[in-house]
Amino acid sequence: MGKFIETIKNIWAIKELKERILFTMLLLLIYRVGSFIVLPGVNSKALELALSQNSGNDLLSLINTFTGGAFNQAAIFALGIMPYITASIIIQLLGFAVPYFQKLQQKEGESGRKKITQITRILTVFITLVQGGGYLTWLNSQQGAVHASLSPSIFWFCNIIILSTGTIFAMWLGEKITDKGIGNGVSLLITIGIIAALPRSFATEVITQVDGGGLFILVLELAGFFAVVLATVLIVQGVRRIPIQFAKKMVGRSSGNIPAAGARDYIPLKVNASGVMPIIFAQAIMFLPMTVVGYLSKDGEAPSDFMLALGDWQSLPYNIIFFFLVVIFTYVYTALLVNPQQYAEYLKRQNAFIPGIKPGKNTQDYIDTLTTRVTLPGSIFLGLISILPAIVAVFGVNQGFALFFGGTSLLILVAVVLDTLQQIESYLLMRKYDGLVKSGRIKGRSGMQTIGAGM
Repeated sequence: MGKFIETIKNIWAIKELKERILFTMLLLLIYRVGSFIVLPGVNSKALELALSQNSGNDLLSLINTFTGGAFNQAAIFALGIMPYITASIIIQLLGFAVPYFQKLQQKEGESGRKKITQITRILTVFITLVQGGGYLTWLNSQQGAVHASLSPSIFWFCNIIILSTGTIFAMWLGEKITDKGIGNGVSLLITIGIIAALPRSFATEVITQVDGGGLFILVLELAGFFAVVLATVLIVQGVRRIPIQFAKKMVGRSSGNIPAAGARDYIPLKVNASGVMPIIFAQAIMFLPMTVVGYLSKDGEAPSDFMLALGDWQSLPYNIIFFFLVVIFTYVYTALLVNPQQYAEYLKRQNAFIPGIKPGKNTQDYIDTLTTRVTLPGSIFLGLISILPAIVAVFGVNQGFALFFGGTSLLILVAVVLDTLQQIESYLLMRKYDGLVKSGRIKGRSGMQTIGAGM
């Protein structure tokens, strides 16, 4: 405890760090306040009643989680930062397939990154207009959610502007946090939305277990949650180092021309190079059966039991397919991110080599083989994390708290917290203070692929 208090004092003693933390907290507070300001013309109580009567939708629940409840409250930040994330993912995928974007990302340096940022912002506006229109249509479909006396055209026109402005403002907040605050702004906006639901979910679980005499079960749940978080941290930080050695150089006019030992380094291959992207892609695929079930129900047709199972995130067929989709997408996305040919060419240009491996094609094949082997445990872990909420829900954990046992929420929380703590530790070490841990250093997400280019 004394060490913790001393660390807090050291953090507060650094003026620049203190100002950055306070600035970040202020902007996050502004974002949370906006999550409770309801759109004009919306009856929030009627909307809450309509949502409580309707069956849950996993897609809408996921969006609501990422926006910190603003989606279900019809707030001005109802779309949150998600259109920007979508635009970032699209631009990132175009960087793998379109030569123009490849050139911007890899060869044009800072000017290329500025162009990509500008294109991402413009694309965000278009995506916001599309998603905002869909969101307002969904609001109109909820009985009593929109005041009947309000003209539909006026309601749509005014609120599409407000929703677009809210998303652009949220994007601006994220960029300002990144520039003048601490941590990655876009990531923190998502994280603060996810964390917002944690206290209520945890309190509900505690009350349920205590009232039911399950205090021991509650302790087991907390121990299991701690173990899952610990395992997630280990996988996020896990790296397979490939040793490399630079060519030996002649030193001076040494008699006998004895070469000096070459410098040693390593290539870090992350166990989880793809971040949360495989889970996001797999979830997008799994939303399709739910959409089909919804249309069949509206048309009066009875969907099959298998289709109904695919629409239930706790069913066995859903989780089996979801697991394998995550594993497959992990390999696909890692293959896009890690290019063994580029590694081999870089080593050749730097006059470096992997000990015991011939340069060129042999080096490329060696890195490719290691990447495949390292990705296997990472993909299996992501698959298990993705279905873990359904597993713990079977054992009686309430749905809200179960979502924090795995999936996108847990991976984002762990990665963002590590990244932010790493930046704080860098300030402490630069001022010759002790770090945040007794031994070693905190490893953030440097080099780890996260959601979108902005994260």
